[in-house]
Parts: sequence; structure tokens; C-alpha cells
Amino acid sequence: MAGRGNAAPVVIKRKKVVGGGGHHGGAWKVAYADFVTAMMAFFLLMWLLNATTEKQRKGLADYFNPTIPLNRVSGGGDGAFGGTNVMTEETLALNGSGATASDALQTTRSVAEGGPLSDEIAAEEAILREVERRLSAYTGESMVSDRLLRHVVTRLSDEGLVIEIFDVEGAALFRDDTAEPRQILRDLVAMIVEVSALATNKVAVTGHVRAFPVILRDDPTWAMSTARAETVRSLLAMQGMEDLRLQRVTGYADRRPVTIDHTALRNNRIEVTLLRRHQRPDGGG
Repeated sequence: MAGRGNAAPVVIKRKKVVGGGGHHGGAWKVAYADFVTAMMAFFLLMWLLNATTEKQRKGLADYFNPTIPLNRVSGGGDGAFGGTNVMTEETLALNGSGATASDALQTTRSVAEGGPLSDEIAAEEAILREVERRLSAYTGESMVSDRLLRHVVTRLSDEGLVIEIFDVEGAALFRDDTAEPRQILRDLVAMIVEVSALATNKVAVTGHVRAFPVILRDDPTWAMSTARAETVRSLLAMQGMEDLRLQRVTGYADRRPVTIDHTALRNNRIEVTLLRRHQRPDGGG
């Protein structure tokens, strides 16, 4: 018994073994998910910037803007009346056209219902819509058949009546990648000159081309789009349009595609715009 009392106590140590190198936590997974989400949002933003028009982007920006003004005409104040009061010009909005080369004096005429400028805007709107109607009515036995009208799309915008003529599969407006017009383009231009004779608005010609599928050292799209716009301007003049009506000729290369695929044939187009003389009071197109 004495010997057992002097014996050292036995201590049993149990070692906990953790397999797989231990647990490091899941914080990295959350960080990685945030990164992937941010990249997805970034590429979605890049796609939206490329696939939308300037007017659509303005609408998106206004949707997320919490301080959209209530009135179109901005004054010096920040209230609902923009710095004016209910007695100003009998509460009628003003439209300042500003001084230009053709109109050296700034005008601030009323655009309210029944005002002089309102009547001019309404008359101009009616003329542009009549041009658009006659253009779409050139079918069947008219001088322009359905075969030609498939190349034409029209729309009323803030700038004016846009007459867009474009390539379709198997029927291009120009020969290959040149500015040499085909007969179908000459017929379309003759039709545009005839229907636009109803109006006296200034005319702008804009050229657009599709992007090349490969990257070239010397980008030919700028020169091509400008040359094609100039060709259409010359055809308009040859068909009898007054030279003084031709306001500008512009080439935008492949920078303003109308399809997601920048190389699509539909992006080869010419826009002939009958420019508005006055801005519409509602700013609509």
C-alpha cells in the first residue's frame, strides 16, 4: 500500500486532430461573389452605353435622378417655377432660339396654345407628317415600288423628319465598299426629292457604315461614310433640290450602329433629315 501511494499519478492527454488543414472561414467566397457581381454590372453598363441612343441614355439618367425639374424652361431659382412667378408672361413658357448666323436676333416668343410660334410649330409638324405619309404611300403603281420601300424607314425626332435609307441583303445602295451609287439609290433619292418638295426645311445628310470584322491599320470607315453622304448630297442636287436647302453633310463611320452586331449589313445607311425650324414645346419627337 505504501508503494502504491508513492506512485506518480497517470495523466491521459487526448489530442484533438482536425483533418484537412483546419477551417479558414468563408469570407473569401463573399468577396469573390462581390467581385463577380461588380464585373457583371460593369459589362452590362458597357453594353447599355453601346446599344442605346443618346436620347435613351438621357431617359435612363433622368429615371435615376431624384431632382428632375418640373418645368422645361430653367430659370434662376430651384422651385417648381424655376425662378419665375405665376404672373410672368401670363404663366406661358418661353422658348429662346438664340442668335444664329441666319437669325442674328434672339427671340423669346410664346409657345403656348394659340401663340404665334405655336401656330408655326403646328404647321411645320403637319407638313413633316404629310411628307412622311406621302413617302410611305409610294407603293404599287407609284414611282417607287415596294421593292424600293423596303430600304426606307422614317421617324419624327427632335431634330426633324429623318428619312433613313439602308442596305438590305442582296440589294446594296453602293457598289461594294465604295461611294459609287447603284441605280436603286438613284431611284430612292429621286423619290425623296419629290416628296420633300412639300416642305422648305433645311436638309442634313448623314452617312453611316458597318464595322469591318477585322481590325485594320488604316480605318476606312470615316472616309467611306463621309464620301457616301457627299454622294447622296450630289444626287439630291442633281434631282432638283435647291442647294441652299442643304445644310450639312456628315460622316459618322461605324460609331453609331443600329444593331448590336456592329458588322451587320443594316448599319450601312444614309439619313436624310428635314430639319425643324423651331423646337417643339414638349421636346418630343
